[in-house]
Amino acid sequence: MKFCMHPGVWPGVVAEVAAAGHEPVGLEEAEFLIYTGGPLPDPLPESVGFVQFVFSGIDRLLDAGVIRPGVRWANAAGVYGRPVAEIALTLLLSQLHHVKTATLASSFSARGPIDAAQGWLIDGGTVAIIGAGGIADALIPMLRPFGVKVIAVNRSGRPVEGADETYPQSEAGHVWEEADAFILAAPLTEETSGMVDAGVLARMKRSAVVVNVGRGELIVTDDLVAALRDGEIAGAAMDVTDPEPLPDGHPLWRLPNCTITPHIAATGRIAQQMIAPQVIANAAAFEAGERMPTEVDITLGY
Repeated sequence: MKFCMHPGVWPGVVAEVAAAGHEPVGLEEAEFLIYTGGPLPDPLPESVGFVQFVFSGIDRLLDAGVIRPGVRWANAAGVYGRPVAEIALTLLLSQLHHVKTATLASSFSARGPIDAAQGWLIDGGTVAIIGAGGIADALIPMLRPFGVKVIAVNRSGRPVEGADETYPQSEAGHVWEEADAFILAAPLTEETSGMVDAGVLARMKRSAVVVNVGRGELIVTDDLVAALRDGEIAGAAMDVTDPEPLPDGHPLWRLPNCTITPHIAATGRIAQQMIAPQVIANAAAFEAGERMPTEVDITLGY
Protein backbone atom coordinates (compact mmCIF):
# COMPACT_ATOMS: atom_id res chain seq x y z
CA MET A 1 0.00 0.00 0.00
CA LYS A 2 1.00 3.62 -0.48
CA PHE A 3 1.48 5.56 2.73
CA CYS A 4 2.45 8.96 4.06
CA MET A 5 3.69 10.01 7.50
CA HIS A 6 2.26 13.40 8.45
CA PRO A 7 2.87 16.06 9.64
CA GLY A 8 6.06 14.89 11.34
CA VAL A 9 8.28 12.43 9.50
CA TRP A 10 10.23 9.81 11.43
CA PRO A 11 12.77 8.40 8.96
CA GLY A 12 13.33 5.16 10.87
CA VAL A 13 9.61 4.36 10.94
CA VAL A 14 9.18 5.22 7.26
CA ALA A 15 12.11 2.96 6.37
CA GLU A 16 10.79 0.04 8.43
CA VAL A 17 7.27 0.28 6.98
CA ALA A 18 8.72 0.58 3.47
CA ALA A 19 10.88 -2.49 4.06
CA ALA A 20 7.66 -4.43 4.72
CA GLY A 21 6.56 -3.72 1.14
CA HIS A 22 4.68 -0.44 1.45
CA GLU A 23 5.49 2.60 -0.67
CA PRO A 24 6.09 6.05 0.84
CA VAL A 25 4.34 8.75 -1.21
CA GLY A 26 2.98 12.25 -0.86
CA LEU A 27 -0.21 12.87 1.07
CA GLU A 28 -2.44 13.18 -2.00
CA GLU A 29 -1.54 9.66 -3.16
CA ALA A 30 -1.56 7.91 0.22
CA GLU A 31 -3.80 4.91 0.93
CA PHE A 32 -3.03 5.14 4.62
CA LEU A 33 -1.66 7.88 6.80
CA ILE A 34 0.64 7.59 9.80
CA TYR A 35 -0.50 10.59 11.83
CA THR A 36 1.94 12.07 14.33
CA GLY A 37 -0.41 14.73 15.74
CA GLY A 38 -0.94 18.37 14.94
CA PRO A 39 -2.78 19.81 11.93
CA LEU A 40 -4.65 17.23 9.88
CA PRO A 41 -5.68 17.98 6.29
CA ASP A 42 -9.42 18.65 6.11
CA PRO A 43 -10.77 16.96 4.20
CA LEU A 44 -8.45 14.01 3.98
CA PRO A 45 -7.64 12.84 0.45
CA GLU A 46 -10.25 10.35 -0.74
CA SER A 47 -7.49 7.81 -1.30
CA VAL A 48 -6.83 7.51 2.47
CA GLY A 49 -8.54 4.39 3.79
CA PHE A 50 -7.22 4.42 7.32
CA VAL A 51 -5.22 6.62 9.65
CA GLN A 52 -2.72 5.21 12.12
CA PHE A 53 -2.25 7.43 15.17
CA VAL A 54 1.11 7.03 16.93
CA PHE A 55 -0.20 7.39 20.48
CA SER A 56 -2.81 5.46 22.45
CA GLY A 57 -5.16 8.11 23.81
CA ILE A 58 -7.62 9.53 21.29
CA ASP A 59 -9.87 11.58 23.59
CA ARG A 60 -8.41 14.92 22.54
CA LEU A 61 -8.74 13.99 18.87
CA LEU A 62 -12.38 13.11 19.41
CA ASP A 63 -13.01 16.37 21.26
CA ALA A 64 -11.38 18.32 18.43
CA GLY A 65 -13.51 16.58 15.81
CA VAL A 66 -10.44 15.16 14.09
CA ILE A 67 -11.69 11.58 14.26
CA ARG A 68 -14.90 11.24 12.32
CA PRO A 69 -16.92 8.58 10.50
CA GLY A 70 -15.96 7.62 6.98
CA VAL A 71 -12.30 6.89 7.64
CA ARG A 72 -11.06 4.00 9.74
CA TRP A 73 -8.70 4.85 12.57
CA ALA A 74 -6.17 2.83 14.53
CA ASN A 75 -4.33 3.89 17.66
CA ALA A 76 -1.14 2.65 19.28
CA ALA A 77 -2.81 0.53 21.96
CA GLY A 78 -0.37 -2.05 23.28
CA VAL A 79 2.74 -0.42 21.84
CA TYR A 80 3.43 1.32 25.13
CA GLY A 81 2.37 -1.54 27.38
CA ARG A 82 5.83 -2.51 28.63
CA PRO A 83 7.28 1.01 29.00
CA VAL A 84 4.19 2.30 30.82
CA ALA A 85 4.04 -0.81 33.01
CA GLU A 86 7.68 -0.27 33.98
CA ILE A 87 6.98 3.34 34.96
CA ALA A 88 3.85 2.26 36.87
CA LEU A 89 5.81 -0.23 38.94
CA THR A 90 8.60 2.30 39.47
CA LEU A 91 6.15 4.91 40.72
CA LEU A 92 4.38 2.43 42.99
CA LEU A 93 7.58 1.24 44.64
CA SER A 94 8.93 4.78 44.86
CA GLN A 95 5.83 5.97 46.70
CA LEU A 96 5.59 2.94 48.98
CA HIS A 97 9.18 3.45 50.09
CA HIS A 98 9.01 7.26 50.27
CA VAL A 99 11.89 7.73 47.85
CA LYS A 100 10.94 11.38 47.30
CA THR A 101 11.24 12.14 51.02
CA ALA A 102 14.51 10.24 51.26
CA THR A 103 15.96 12.00 48.22
CA LEU A 104 15.10 15.44 49.56
CA ALA A 105 16.31 14.66 53.09
CA SER A 106 19.39 16.48 54.33
CA SER A 107 20.05 14.30 57.37
CA PHE A 108 20.32 10.59 58.13
CA SER A 109 17.78 11.22 60.86
CA ALA A 110 15.09 10.92 58.16
CA ARG A 111 15.61 7.17 58.30
CA GLY A 112 13.36 6.50 61.28
CA PRO A 113 10.23 8.30 60.05
CA ILE A 114 10.65 6.89 56.55
CA ASP A 115 11.04 3.35 57.84
CA ALA A 116 7.98 3.72 60.04
CA ALA A 117 5.86 4.93 57.13
CA GLN A 118 7.01 2.80 54.21
CA GLY A 119 4.92 0.00 52.77
CA TRP A 120 5.95 -3.28 51.19
CA LEU A 121 4.43 -5.19 48.31
CA ILE A 122 5.96 -8.34 49.76
CA ASP A 123 3.56 -8.07 52.71
CA GLY A 124 0.99 -9.77 50.49
CA GLY A 125 -1.15 -6.79 49.61
CA THR A 126 -3.68 -6.31 46.83
CA VAL A 127 -3.02 -4.26 43.70
CA ALA A 128 -5.98 -3.19 41.57
CA ILE A 129 -5.42 -2.25 37.93
CA ILE A 130 -8.23 0.03 36.79
CA GLY A 131 -8.50 -0.05 33.01
CA ALA A 132 -6.85 -3.42 32.52
CA GLY A 133 -5.74 -3.65 28.90
CA GLY A 134 -2.32 -3.79 27.28
CA ILE A 135 -0.60 -2.10 30.21
CA ALA A 136 -2.04 -4.68 32.60
CA ASP A 137 -0.87 -7.50 30.34
CA ALA A 138 2.69 -6.23 30.76
CA LEU A 139 2.40 -5.17 34.40
CA ILE A 140 0.92 -8.32 35.93
CA PRO A 141 4.02 -10.47 35.23
CA MET A 142 6.16 -7.71 36.75
CA LEU A 143 4.04 -7.77 39.92
CA ARG A 144 4.03 -11.55 40.30
CA PRO A 145 7.45 -11.88 42.03
CA PHE A 146 6.12 -9.71 44.87
CA GLY A 147 3.38 -12.21 45.67
CA VAL A 148 0.55 -9.68 45.55
CA LYS A 149 -3.07 -10.37 44.74
CA VAL A 150 -4.01 -8.66 41.47
CA ILE A 151 -7.51 -7.40 40.76
CA ALA A 152 -8.22 -6.31 37.18
CA VAL A 153 -11.06 -3.96 36.29
CA ASN A 154 -12.07 -3.28 32.71
CA ARG A 155 -15.14 -2.13 30.85
CA SER A 156 -16.45 -5.55 29.88
CA GLY A 157 -15.26 -7.81 32.67
CA ARG A 158 -13.27 -9.83 30.14
CA PRO A 159 -10.94 -12.12 32.10
CA VAL A 160 -7.40 -10.77 32.24
CA GLU A 161 -4.62 -13.34 32.09
CA GLY A 162 -2.67 -13.51 35.34
CA ALA A 163 -5.18 -11.54 37.40
CA ASP A 164 -6.62 -13.25 40.46
CA GLU A 165 -9.98 -11.55 39.96
CA THR A 166 -11.52 -9.52 37.12
CA TYR A 167 -14.57 -7.28 37.34
CA PRO A 168 -16.44 -5.07 34.88
CA GLN A 169 -16.21 -1.43 35.82
CA SER A 170 -19.95 -1.35 36.55
CA GLU A 171 -19.54 -4.00 39.27
CA ALA A 172 -16.21 -2.94 40.77
CA GLY A 173 -17.29 -0.49 43.46
CA HIS A 174 -16.06 -2.74 46.25
CA VAL A 175 -12.53 -2.73 44.83
CA TRP A 176 -11.92 0.82 46.08
CA GLU A 177 -12.28 -0.44 49.64
CA GLU A 178 -10.36 -3.68 49.17
CA ALA A 179 -7.10 -2.85 47.40
CA ASP A 180 -3.91 -1.51 48.95
CA ALA A 181 -2.67 0.08 45.74
CA PHE A 182 -4.36 1.26 42.56
CA ILE A 183 -2.84 1.54 39.09
CA LEU A 184 -5.04 3.76 36.93
CA ALA A 185 -4.54 2.83 33.27
CA ALA A 186 -7.97 3.50 31.78
CA PRO A 187 -8.67 5.53 28.64
CA LEU A 188 -10.48 8.82 29.10
CA THR A 189 -14.18 8.45 28.31
CA GLU A 190 -17.41 9.89 29.67
CA GLU A 191 -17.54 6.95 32.09
CA THR A 192 -13.98 7.30 33.38
CA SER A 193 -13.59 11.09 33.53
CA GLY A 194 -13.31 12.10 37.18
CA MET A 195 -13.83 8.52 38.34
CA VAL A 196 -11.49 9.04 41.31
CA ASP A 197 -13.17 11.82 43.24
CA ALA A 198 -13.60 12.72 46.90
CA GLY A 199 -16.15 9.97 47.42
CA VAL A 200 -13.93 7.26 45.98
CA LEU A 201 -10.84 8.50 47.82
CA ALA A 202 -12.76 8.43 51.10
CA ARG A 203 -13.58 4.75 50.55
CA MET A 204 -9.92 3.77 50.17
CA LYS A 205 -7.77 2.53 53.02
CA ARG A 206 -5.75 5.24 54.72
CA SER A 207 -2.68 3.21 53.74
CA ALA A 208 -3.64 3.15 50.04
CA VAL A 209 -1.42 4.41 47.24
CA VAL A 210 -2.81 5.64 43.91
CA VAL A 211 -0.69 5.53 40.74
CA ASN A 212 -1.95 7.19 37.55
CA VAL A 213 -0.40 6.26 34.20
CA GLY A 214 -3.64 6.57 32.22
CA ARG A 215 -5.05 10.06 31.83
CA GLY A 216 -4.79 12.95 34.25
CA GLU A 217 -8.52 13.59 34.04
CA LEU A 218 -9.28 10.21 35.61
CA ILE A 219 -8.66 11.92 38.96
CA VAL A 220 -10.35 15.05 40.31
CA THR A 221 -7.15 16.91 41.15
CA ASP A 222 -8.49 19.16 43.91
CA ASP A 223 -10.03 16.13 45.64
CA LEU A 224 -6.71 14.30 45.46
CA VAL A 225 -4.84 17.26 46.96
CA ALA A 226 -7.29 17.35 49.87
CA ALA A 227 -7.06 13.59 50.43
CA LEU A 228 -3.25 13.70 50.49
CA ARG A 229 -3.14 16.70 52.81
CA ASP A 230 -5.69 15.22 55.20
CA GLY A 231 -4.14 11.75 55.25
CA GLU A 232 -7.19 10.06 53.75
CA ILE A 233 -4.77 8.03 51.62
CA ALA A 234 -1.07 7.41 52.12
CA GLY A 235 0.21 8.66 48.80
CA ALA A 236 -0.09 9.17 45.08
CA ALA A 237 2.33 8.91 42.17
CA MET A 238 1.45 10.17 38.73
CA ASP A 239 2.95 10.32 35.27
CA VAL A 240 -0.14 12.17 34.00
CA THR A 241 -1.98 15.06 35.63
CA ASP A 242 -4.91 17.41 35.19
CA PRO A 243 -3.99 20.01 34.15
CA GLU A 244 -1.00 18.93 32.11
CA PRO A 245 1.58 20.33 32.22
CA LEU A 246 1.09 20.72 35.95
CA PRO A 247 1.78 24.41 36.70
CA ASP A 248 4.88 25.39 38.62
CA GLY A 249 4.03 25.78 42.29
CA HIS A 250 0.99 23.50 42.16
CA PRO A 251 0.38 21.78 45.53
CA LEU A 252 1.00 18.33 44.05
CA TRP A 253 4.62 19.27 43.40
CA ARG A 254 5.14 20.18 47.05
CA LEU A 255 3.25 17.47 48.88
CA PRO A 256 5.74 15.02 50.44
CA ASN A 257 3.40 12.08 49.81
CA CYS A 258 3.01 12.75 46.10
CA THR A 259 5.46 11.87 43.33
CA ILE A 260 5.14 13.42 39.87
CA THR A 261 6.96 12.42 36.70
CA PRO A 262 6.45 14.66 33.63
CA HIS A 263 4.63 12.21 31.33
CA ILE A 264 7.72 10.17 30.52
CA ALA A 265 6.12 6.72 30.19
CA ALA A 266 4.94 7.17 26.58
CA THR A 267 6.92 9.66 24.54
CA GLY A 268 7.64 10.37 20.91
CA ARG A 269 11.08 8.80 21.29
CA ILE A 270 9.52 5.54 22.45
CA ALA A 271 6.96 5.72 19.65
CA GLN A 272 9.69 6.01 17.04
CA GLN A 273 11.30 2.87 18.40
CA MET A 274 8.17 0.75 18.67
CA ILE A 275 5.33 1.85 16.37
CA ALA A 276 6.39 0.40 12.99
CA PRO A 277 5.46 -3.27 13.63
CA GLN A 278 1.98 -2.21 14.66
CA VAL A 279 1.56 -0.05 11.56
CA ILE A 280 2.57 -3.02 9.43
CA ALA A 281 0.13 -5.34 11.21
CA ASN A 282 -2.73 -2.88 10.86
CA ALA A 283 -1.99 -2.35 7.17
CA ALA A 284 -1.99 -6.11 6.58
CA ALA A 285 -5.37 -6.48 8.27
CA PHE A 286 -6.80 -3.54 6.33
CA GLU A 287 -5.63 -5.00 3.02
CA ALA A 288 -7.18 -8.34 3.94
CA GLY A 289 -10.54 -6.71 4.64
CA GLU A 290 -10.29 -7.49 8.35
CA ARG A 291 -10.65 -5.39 11.46
CA MET A 292 -7.28 -3.89 12.35
CA PRO A 293 -5.72 -5.11 15.64
CA THR A 294 -5.87 -1.62 17.17
CA GLU A 295 -8.83 -0.18 15.27
CA VAL A 296 -10.64 2.53 17.21
CA ASP A 297 -14.33 2.27 18.05
CA ILE A 298 -15.42 5.90 17.79
CA THR A 299 -18.57 5.26 19.83
CA LEU A 300 -16.56 3.94 22.78
CA GLY A 301 -13.74 6.47 22.54
CA TYR A 302 -10.91 3.93 22.31
